[in-house]
Amino acid sequence: MMEDYPKALQDLAQSLQALPGIGQRTAERLAMALLDWDETHLHELSDRLRTLKSRVTQCTVCGNLAEGAECRICRNPARDHKIICVVESARQIPVIEKCRRFAGLYHVLGGRVSPLDGVEFHDLNVETLFERIGEHGVTELIIATSPDVEGEATATYLGDETRRRFDIQINRISLGIPVGSDLTFADSATMAIAIDSRRPLV
Repeated sequence: MMEDYPKALQDLAQSLQALPGIGQRTAERLAMALLDWDETHLHELSDRLRTLKSRVTQCTVCGNLAEGAECRICRNPARDHKIICVVESARQIPVIEKCRRFAGLYHVLGGRVSPLDGVEFHDLNVETLFERIGEHGVTELIIATSPDVEGEATATYLGDETRRRFDIQINRISLGIPVGSDLTFADSATMAIAIDSRRPLV
């Protein structure tokens, strides 16, 4: 039992247990493993944790995670700047990137429509998206929100509002992602099918 260990180890295990997917036993094992690290590695880990929030920021263009003003995707001149894929969270971008089927840019909404949680369409990062569409001649918008109730509502709102403002192609990711699932946990093969079989949003 962890209470048999020194308080410093108990405190560390308790902090580790706050991480997603880390239960009490795993937290205890991790704390004991860290105790075996040498001072140099512990200091490196400490420095990385201490500076994490200051080093990792939001991309000023799309809202993706970045070190600096823009993320690596927005800085890449090889990406197709005429296509934007809209996601709910920056955590979903690596899922799409792993499938190697999309070479455009992204836009992070920062959430999804959820009236029960007090989140309305105007609370999302949509005005910046509309500015990007208007200023950069975007020709296709791919809406890659999760296929659950809130994600579908967000896609509908976004499609309607975009269609009202711009004459561009608006598509929705299609087959492959199970209804009611979270896009964050899709595998690369499933995501590839969803991107390849995207359909017009009606």
